[in-house]
Amino acid sequence: MSLLKKLFEPVDMTEGSPWQKIVLFTVPMLVGNIAQQLYNTVDSVVVGNYVGDNALAAVGSAGPILNLLIVLFVGISVGAGIMVSQYFGARQKEKLSTTIGNCITLTAIATLFVMVVASLVARPLLELLGTPESIIDWCHSYLLILFIGSAGLAYYNILSGILRGLGDSMAALTYLLVSTVINIVLDLLFVAKLGMGVNGVALATVIAQLISAALCMFRLMRMADIFELKKSHLKLQKQYTMRVVQLGLPSGITQAILSMAMIVVQSLTNSFGEMFIAANVIVMRVDGFAMMPNFSFGTAMTTYAGQNVGARMDARVDKGAKQGTLIAMGTSAVITGLILIFGKSLMGIFTKTPELVNLSRDMMGILAVGYIAMAVTQSLSGVMRGAGDTMTPMWISIATTILIRVPIAYGISFLTSTPELPNGRQECIFISLLLSWVLGAVITFIFYKRGKWKNKGI
Repeated sequence: MSLLKKLFEPVDMTEGSPWQKIVLFTVPMLVGNIAQQLYNTVDSVVVGNYVGDNALAAVGSAGPILNLLIVLFVGISVGAGIMVSQYFGARQKEKLSTTIGNCITLTAIATLFVMVVASLVARPLLELLGTPESIIDWCHSYLLILFIGSAGLAYYNILSGILRGLGDSMAALTYLLVSTVINIVLDLLFVAKLGMGVNGVALATVIAQLISAALCMFRLMRMADIFELKKSHLKLQKQYTMRVVQLGLPSGITQAILSMAMIVVQSLTNSFGEMFIAANVIVMRVDGFAMMPNFSFGTAMTTYAGQNVGARMDARVDKGAKQGTLIAMGTSAVITGLILIFGKSLMGIFTKTPELVNLSRDMMGILAVGYIAMAVTQSLSGVMRGAGDTMTPMWISIATTILIRVPIAYGISFLTSTPELPNGRQECIFISLLLSWVLGAVITFIFYKRGKWKNKGI
């Protein structure tokens, strides 16, 4: 069997060396996650270089609201991935087929809801945040296009989650790479050539996401040896629908609360003016790439734990958790070093304004070490989710965000305020984030060692 064929086959994580299976699964998914991050990053690079720093700030300011209003997709995707991996590991084909069919129908309902509700509340939320008048119209039009065209975003996330649950991270990667290239080409066409500005990058993103979703569906339709998809499977069944919601709701709630916290912090960020808003956008784009290995290992650990819990291999779950977490920490340590060494060059990709480059590099330096802590949090949280315990990671995320990050950000802002700096020192935004990451890793490790997550499987 050729290496290429092996890469495109679903990975059965219930046999073989745990760390090798985890890495084999993670690498293509990591490349895919990096490609997905390119959607927003290319948007920022193109508008920053072809439209200006205010357009860059507009795209970034829309981010927290976008994340808040797509939590339904996050919940369905997580619930689908957990159930699919467990039924795949248990070799229960009919239950696997019904789960996938129900998730496809749930996604259609969620998409319609987001298209209507999110489009109506986007402008009021931007006004509530005190978004500067110079960028609010751009922010609103950018969000409106993304919400109206949200079907691609929804179905790519859910269908790629299903593919990962089946152990197939390579197909989702291939299709995402194709759509990413299309996104880049369309960004340059719509903005650089046609002068469509912020609306152009939003439209390019919508088209590219629809293509990636269609390709994922095509791949699933060719996996008849693993599951079937009949009309009867698309009909919502309470047992499966409620289980998807039960498993996915904590992650959806977590995303919603994190997004609301980001919105609260965004309000503080906006008070520092357009220059700092643009710097925050740049830092978050680089952060997106730096965090990708952690998210990828976290998702891999969810699939690994799900399959092995379904196969009743508890000892193998523990062994893989240790190996996977150590590899994730090592990977993050390397990335941290690269960020510290090449930080200024990375920031220079987004803007040619020297003050903005230096400000972004200084803020990024505050966060760098925190990525190693996040490797622990994401890996061990992934294991707990894969075992069916989605509540514990939810409460940890809520606690570290609501009780640690937001109070510390506003506390530092208040304590450092002066007549010259009425809103305090702007570093408060990133210091609070770093502390929440470190404490989150400690708390996650404690709850993992307690082991109550081991009793949550199917």
